[in-house]
Amino acid sequence: MDPDARPAKEEAPVEPPKPVEEEIFTAVEQQAEFPGGIPAFAKFLQKNLKYPAAAQRANVQGKVYVQFVVNTDGSIQGVEVLKSVGFGCDEEAVRVIKMVPKWNPGKQSGRPVRSRFTVPINFVLSE
Repeated sequence: MDPDARPAKEEAPVEPPKPVEEEIFTAVEQQAEFPGGIPAFAKFLQKNLKYPAAAQRANVQGKVYVQFVVNTDGSIQGVEVLKSVGFGCDEEAVRVIKMVPKWNPGKQSGRPVRSRFTVPINFVLSE
């Protein structure tokens, strides 16, 4: 043994990087899509939206902008109102968005990714 030799430094074990929550894209190469496309989505909204009684009595009309995340499995999460109309319209828009069937997820570089989606939901009283 060499008396002048220094003891070897112990190397700290390398920790694997912590899993990062999957990134949410706002723009993707292939946009998330409702099964059947926009016409099918419009039909779904038309069939399931109920005009809130308070909004009818107050003669309230307008667009509620709802934003949500389409996950890689097509499920919806993080539903929130960006632009409100009030009188129960916001809650109704959120209720219906939460019950939509699974979407076809957005794709980036050929693989499914989480993507943010914003939709206007129009509340119009019929004459």
